[in-house]
Amino acid sequence: MAAWSRAAELADRTPASRNRYVDFLRAMSMLVVIVGHWLAAAPHIDASGTLVTAHILTRAPWTAWLTWILQVMPIFFMVGGYANGISWRAAQRDGKSYAAWLEGRLRRILWPLLPLLVVWVMIVGVEYARGVRPELISYGSRVAFIPIWFLAVYVVIVLLVPIMEAAWARFDMGSFWALTAAAIVGDVMYFVFDLRWLGFANYLFVWGAISLLGFAWLDERFSDRTVMLVCGALGFAALVLLVHFGPYPVAMIGVPGDPVSNTTPPKVTLIALAILQVGLLLAVQAPARRWLAGRRAWTATVAINSSIMTLFIWHLTATTLVVLAAYLTNGVGLRLDPGSAQWWWARVPWIIANTLALIPLVAAFGRFERPGVPEGPPALAWHYVCGALVTTAGLALLAANGVGGYGWFGLNLWGLALAFAGIGLVARRPDSARAS
Repeated sequence: MAAWSRAAELADRTPASRNRYVDFLRAMSMLVVIVGHWLAAAPHIDASGTLVTAHILTRAPWTAWLTWILQVMPIFFMVGGYANGISWRAAQRDGKSYAAWLEGRLRRILWPLLPLLVVWVMIVGVEYARGVRPELISYGSRVAFIPIWFLAVYVVIVLLVPIMEAAWARFDMGSFWALTAAAIVGDVMYFVFDLRWLGFANYLFVWGAISLLGFAWLDERFSDRTVMLVCGALGFAALVLLVHFGPYPVAMIGVPGDPVSNTTPPKVTLIALAILQVGLLLAVQAPARRWLAGRRAWTATVAINSSIMTLFIWHLTATTLVVLAAYLTNGVGLRLDPGSAQWWWARVPWIIANTLALIPLVAAFGRFERPGVPEGPPALAWHYVCGALVTTAGLALLAANGVGGYGWFGLNLWGLALAFAGIGLVARRPDSARAS
């Protein structure tokens, strides 16, 4: 109730000029991601009594089509582009330096990671000391850190916002199509010439292009309902053609065991998916904004956004705790065959259990989303850029390998060291700091 009251107070202070649909799409997309991850997880106990980790897309391949709805990271990046664009333009109007602007954006993104890293170091340490199999520790921490890949990419996108703004100001939608063309070239290098490492440039090309759609929305390029419906239809057609005739799988997320993933590295299919989703969602923005003018709907949106980063980075830790609790209580809910009718019916209590596990985590660590502003001038811009890049490297290692399972003390020390060091660089203001 206290959280709802705080959200209501913030909601009542919302200026009339704010585009509430941006906040709604951010909240909606995050909730869809969370529920999608919970539905995809299919841990179970097999006939031998062994806890088996599984993914529903491998057990029920037809669910791959559901990812066209549940893979909403394109919406999140588009909304992020909108938010970054409006924030950077406001900073320019106010005469704020790049360093000061970047510090504020990075602290809001990275500060909530600190308790997650600390808690998982303690979990891994305890389990390692108890003699738990390293592969189980590794798997549990990898699952918990699946969301971290997004932050690793998003931090780099934030660094490039001034360049993206300049490109958008000069070339308009041409900047989007240029990045799309670059993504196509990346896919050609990946599939035709087997230069798989070059395909990883698409992390910037694909997600950068989708972020620029947020700039387009900010500048009211997407205000015509008919045009947006046409864009949605074209995005759908492009996606169908790419999947049917091209080398791309149906699933818009990575599926364990599949030789090709649409997300690792990102493929041009995600741009087609973004056009589909953006077209449909922005076609209904007028009635949606009228609905969000209501106090209850807007307060709920504000409440979710106030803890959105905490919800995102902790929701799979909640799943890990639920699985552990179920395993220790004679495998309650874990003895159903994934993909069976009984298993699907059991997703209702499964989601409820995950939600109940997530609530105390949000209550405990949500405060880290509101870091204080240090006194005095910011450091030089390179200080924050270096901190962001070091953090990104650490997060990439943690997203790929988890926090622990193998290595010294059962910990992924390189990933942890880089993440802590990078966050420390962003958080610390040297005594000699001056505005850049």
